[in-house]
Amino acid sequence: MDNKEAIVKATIDLIQERGEQLQEITVREICKRANVGLGLLNYHFENKDKLIELCVERMVNGIVDHFHSIQEKTEGLDPMEKLSYLGNLTLTFLFEHYAVSRISMLTDMQTPKEDDNTHKTYSAYLPLVAACRPDWDRETLERKTFCLIAAMQQSFLRSKVILQTQGIDLTNPKERRAFHDKMLRDILGEGDVR
Repeated sequence: MDNKEAIVKATIDLIQERGEQLQEITVREICKRANVGLGLLNYHFENKDKLIELCVERMVNGIVDHFHSIQEKTEGLDPMEKLSYLGNLTLTFLFEHYAVSRISMLTDMQTPKEDDNTHKTYSAYLPLVAACRPDWDRETLERKTFCLIAAMQQSFLRSKVILQTQGIDLTNPKERRAFHDKMLRDILGEGDVR
């Protein structure tokens, strides 16, 4: 493993260990764990924030790529059930990896790219929304899928506000699932989600 990858691996390990305390991760700690000199971190990544951003993106990429492989787990489900399953899987990941997910999402919002995690999530959802609503034209499908992803992101980022204003605790899996299923019906206009 080269020095650059050793730094990335060490940082990912520290992110997974620290959870929400990312600000406590120091450059010295990263370099010590990677067994490299301090100057190499700046040489390869400019600064700690850019390194953490890259590591978060890699971590979330792995999960987003996993969404494409859920076909086996959703065989036999109708399109709306598949969309509900994927949405709940997404939201569960977000809340279980709060700090990493928040950084990834905010980075995508601040500096959108064609291949960022938000776009990958959108691409995973689009065919499922299309299967749920074959009566919609392409423009409507794309707009409604965008609305669904944006609503999920805002629900995650503003979960404390939702708790205060609506009394719904999105950290509770049962309440989160019910909220997501209602959101699906609101956006897609379909009947009850199972």
